[in-house]
Amino acid sequence: MTGYGKAETSIAGKKYTVEIRSVNGKTADVGFKTSQIPREHEHALRKRLIDKLQRGNIDLFISTQQEQEVPECTFNAHLIKKYFSDLQAIFQELEQEVRALDLTAALLRMPEIREVQKRELDPEEWDKLVDTIFKAADNVDEFRLKEGEQLGKDLLSHLNMIELYTKKIEELDPGRIAVVRKRLEDKIADMGNDVTVDQNRLEQELIYYLEKADINEERVRLKQHCAYFRHTLEDEKYAGRKLNFISQEMGREINTLGSKAFHAQIQQLVVKMKDELEKIKEQVLNVL
Repeated sequence: MTGYGKAETSIAGKKYTVEIRSVNGKTADVGFKTSQIPREHEHALRKRLIDKLQRGNIDLFISTQQEQEVPECTFNAHLIKKYFSDLQAIFQELEQEVRALDLTAALLRMPEIREVQKRELDPEEWDKLVDTIFKAADNVDEFRLKEGEQLGKDLLSHLNMIELYTKKIEELDPGRIAVVRKRLEDKIADMGNDVTVDQNRLEQELIYYLEKADINEERVRLKQHCAYFRHTLEDEKYAGRKLNFISQEMGREINTLGSKAFHAQIQQLVVKMKDELEKIKEQVLNVL
């Protein structure tokens, strides 16, 4: 969801530079870091940007630069005439001579005689600025696509490792069951001849215990989750939330595999799978 886009336009003698920056976020949060957006247009523009960019903490910056000489302030002629007349009358009453040039210089230093003209964009100019904003948003999407290609490859590399470890666990599983059964039988044999064992009941208990230790369902579900993750990543446009949910389900199956394994090599593979899954979870936060 990280991205950057920039676009420029000229309006009424000013160059407007629009920049949009996006970083990771669970939802879409658009902030206007500019005074160029009229209040009455903020809500509609924010909604359009959310529809366009979907998710992320998004900041919009607009800077301006004067390209042509456009007067931005005027003199209050009525106030200048009044002040000039009043000052002349005061100095005449005091029988003091003062030059008109000196009075004029004093008047020009008085800030209230200047009126700053704050010009607002007319509808056509506003539409042009909005078009520029969405050109910058298009560039954000282009930035995201380029980053997303690399991100997708990285996610698939971790997913491939989880699938590889799952296959290795599948290969080790038959030997694991035989080891678990032998370990139980050895423990019973160590109890000595003083203990009478009902072989039929023992066999039933062994079967029940081995069924509880069976990890076939977890392996099957984990493979299905991996396949669904791959399909979602490759075929869905906005897959970030769904990939996050799928990775959580993968974690549940991996944890159950670890708790039921009772096998050193499988436990090691489970640790490696957890490491790969954590990398996936970190990167999924960057997926739109």
